[in-house]
Amino acid sequence: MLTLVLTRHGLTDRSRPEQHLGQKIDISINEAGRRQAEALRRRLAPVAFERVITSSLFRARETAEIVAGGVPIEVDPRLREMDYGAWEGRTYAQIDETDRAYRSEWVERPDALRCPGGESGEDVANRVTSFLEDLLDEHRRWMARTSFRAATATGGPLSAAGTDHRILAVAHGTLNRVFLCVALDADLRRFRQRFIQSQCNLTAIAFADDAGPREGTLLVSNDTSHLRGAKDVPWG
Repeated sequence: MLTLVLTRHGLTDRSRPEQHLGQKIDISINEAGRRQAEALRRRLAPVAFERVITSSLFRARETAEIVAGGVPIEVDPRLREMDYGAWEGRTYAQIDETDRAYRSEWVERPDALRCPGGESGEDVANRVTSFLEDLLDEHRRWMARTSFRAATATGGPLSAAGTDHRILAVAHGTLNRVFLCVALDADLRRFRQRFIQSQCNLTAIAFADDAGPREGTLLVSNDTSHLRGAKDVPWG
């Protein structure tokens, strides 16, 4: 089985007020974001990851370096945030000043409509699908190598306990929501309504050894308990 742990980068100085932070503004996480990443690192300390893969954008790479706990980081540009084009770095109120009608239409059809000069949900889903296809192909090769080594060393088949291939992926809010739609074969048009991806959350998806990119099983979604105090509401 492949267990993919998915998270979003930590807070940045551009995270509040909420705005379209896509591919063109490549900034670091801030001190609060680093604390979030450290909290997730502690939460995941018992987990041994075979690979840690991150978006090429700096806020994700920096988060991955903190969370990985010494595992080498791999960069994959397919995990970059949606390209928001002309909406990059603008708040919703600022966009409405010039593009209210089009943005209203985009909110209803973000799968098919592209941000002006940028990407649509389908464009992002194509990147995600390509990433997952390669990840699952690599998992099957990993399984074959691991089974061969186990059989050679012990003279018998690999035990079920030794077949969990664990990978951490660090990406972005919209990318992750589209990722969940692809992995769970959910309605891409509703990715903004159906899924939440908070900064440094814990999301986990399992794929059987023979699964395709749309055949994942959701284990955990947007768990942020490691970021909350004892008296906080455990969701939100």
